Order: sequence, then C-alpha cells, then structure tokens
Amino acid sequence: MAIKITTELLGDHPALSSVDFGKEFSTSWIRGGDGFVGFGIWKSTTVSGANRFADARKWWREQLSNFEIHNNVHGSGTGPILFTSFAFDEDQPSHLVIPEIIVGQKSGKSWITWVGDDPQPAFTNSPEEKSHPTITWSQGSLADDDWQARVANAVTRVKSGELDKVVLARDLVATASSEISIRALIKNLEAKYPSTWVYQVQGLVGATPELLVRLSKSLVTSRVLAGTIRMTGNESQDLALAASLAKSSKDLEEHEYAVRSVADALAPYCSSTNVPDSPFVLHLANVMHLATDVTGVVNESAIPVDIFTVISSLHPSAAVCGTPTPTAKRIIDEIEGMNRDRYAGPVGWIDARGDGEIGIALRCGLISADHLTVRLFAGCGIVAGSKPEDELAESQAKLSPMRTALETL
Repeated sequence: MAIKITTELLGDHPALSSVDFGKEFSTSWIRGGDGFVGFGIWKSTTVSGANRFADARKWWREQLSNFEIHNNVHGSGTGPILFTSFAFDEDQPSHLVIPEIIVGQKSGKSWITWVGDDPQPAFTNSPEEKSHPTITWSQGSLADDDWQARVANAVTRVKSGELDKVVLARDLVATASSEISIRALIKNLEAKYPSTWVYQVQGLVGATPELLVRLSKSLVTSRVLAGTIRMTGNESQDLALAASLAKSSKDLEEHEYAVRSVADALAPYCSSTNVPDSPFVLHLANVMHLATDVTGVVNESAIPVDIFTVISSLHPSAAVCGTPTPTAKRIIDEIEGMNRDRYAGPVGWIDARGDGEIGIALRCGLISADHLTVRLFAGCGIVAGSKPEDELAESQAKLSPMRTALETL
C-alpha cells in the first residue's frame, strides 16, 4: 500500500531551530534562517563500500516508489527529503534518514511535509534549554606534538615530489557534565555563523562553509575553500590579513589544487563550466578562507546525471584529501593516525526530483549516543610551504566554532 506524503504551505514563518512537535529534533540544514529541520525518523539505513553512493540512490528511489506524494507547494526542497551523511572512507557506515515531519523555509515562504494520513501536525516554539553543562577537554587520537611531527613528515613527502598536497586532520574530545542539547548547539552555531550551512544528521553536528555540490534543475554549483588565515577581531588588522591571504603563494597553491580537482570532476557531466580566474576572500567569525564558486550546466544526455553521480565524482576533493587524490589518500591512511568517521564526508539533503545541497562535513563534532561526549575534528592542507606550528594554529582556529558553541550552551 502506498504511503501518503503531504506538503502544504505554512502561514507562519517560524525560526527553524525553535520549531517543536514533541518529537526528536532529528535533522537540520539551515543557512541564514532558511533551510530545513526534521522531526522523528520515519525510516533510516546505512550504506558502505565502494558502491555506497549507488546504493544510497537505489534505497532512496525504492522509498520514493512507495510514496503517494501530495505536494501543494512545489519547487526545490519541497516534498519528501532524504538527509545524508556519508563517511569519509568507504568502509565506514554512511547514514541516510527520512524524517517523519519536515519544516522548510526559503525566501519568506514556509512549508511542512509529513508522512501518514493524519492532518497537518501543529507545532509550537521549543522551550529554552535549562541545562548548562560544564565542558572538559582532552586530547584526541594524537597529542599536539605528535600531530605536528606527522605534518613535518607530510611536508617532506611533498617536497620530495611524491605528491603536491595532502590534508591531515586531527580530533579533540569534549566531555559534558550533563546531556548536550543538539537543538541548543544548532542555535549557537546558527547565531554565530549565519553564512555557513548548519547541519545535523545522526549525531553529526556542525557549521560548514564549504558546499561540495548544489544541483538545481540542470545548474550545478560547488564552493571550494582552501587557504586559511585566522581572524584577530581587529578590523584594520583583519583587512591587512585578508590582503596577505589573497597574495600568499602557499595558500594560492593549495587553493589551485582544490579548484582544479572540482573543475576536472565536473567537466565530464557539464556542457559548460565557469571557473573564476582568481578566488575571493570569505570572511567568517573565526577565520578567512580563499574561496571559489565553480558552476556548470549539466549535459542533456541519454544517461541522466543526478546528484549521487556528482557526489561520487567529487568526493574526496583536494580540499579534504589532496593532490593527486590516490596518493594523498594513501598517505592519509599511513600517517594521519585516526579514523575520520563522517568528518570531511558529504552531508546534506536530496529531494524527490534529485535536486539537493551537499556540503562537506567540516567544523563539526560527532555526539555520542548518550549526548555526554563530542569528538571534534579539524584538518589542514599541507603543501611544500607548510610549517607544523602554523598548521596546528590553523587547526585550533577551525576547532573554535564547535568549541565555542559547546562552551556557551
């Protein structure tokens, strides 16, 4: 029997992270107040292995074939939505989630989608969170000195000509005195980093500035970030730092590798692509990045290209792995010294038409099932001009969004 899925407009325009249905606040994807939040889990699964993106597509299409969709809103992101969180490595589990209820909002229009024959669910605003846990910090997989030694090893291998760039990640562990509220964490990240995509899927929570791919009809977009400098909070100093970042040969080299890897991956599927000649400087609350928006128009061919196809070609990009990718991945496996889990993997949403937004899971933490510990992640692109002490400082800057969000719960 077909499963009814209904989408209707909402008269109100709620603050997405404050909506409450008395169900688990299960998924979110919010940027600048717009996006989606999901409640409850209607169905979920995991995929892994070399065919995980194809397996995810197959599972999503199987679910769609069982739906009787009543969509009175139409447009990208309306109707049933699949939330995805893929692991960095293919042998780790990747998570797929279809919420029971989804509230969406875009450009002043709000809507609700729900599973089942019941009337439109009524929502309220969530109460203020009462718990203010004390957070204590401990080393992750590697101590700082050990991680810096591995960065030095990577620099030596780059200088030897073995590869052009490799991304090394590290982790940090937070332990809370009482349960961490994911909703409160999302609100903190959304308030501090409104220009990022604030997400949560199956315990992975973060605020990523990097969009792996957006597919809207036939237009594909990827925002590439590589090259980073820490903000000081002093406006004149930060302007000078932004100018130095834009001229830094080390950062421009790192950025060029990342942009090239994305453009090359998109080219087979696009009739045309646009790659700007030079990056712009993206200002966030904690850091500045060199950024480039690569765009393309998908070919109208006999073989349809969907977002799963594009994800499988783009991941892992040079921004989170290195160049050349196979060599960089091998060196990561040899010297990084930790399991990335879903850090630096594709995360986001896909609708019934195949449109969607998939970010790279950066500036994030993986929350334990009991909500008492969080494993935070950060990574740095290592090229010939990298210095271990500078990379450690950069990683600490990239850890600060989640650190601050946790410490201000």
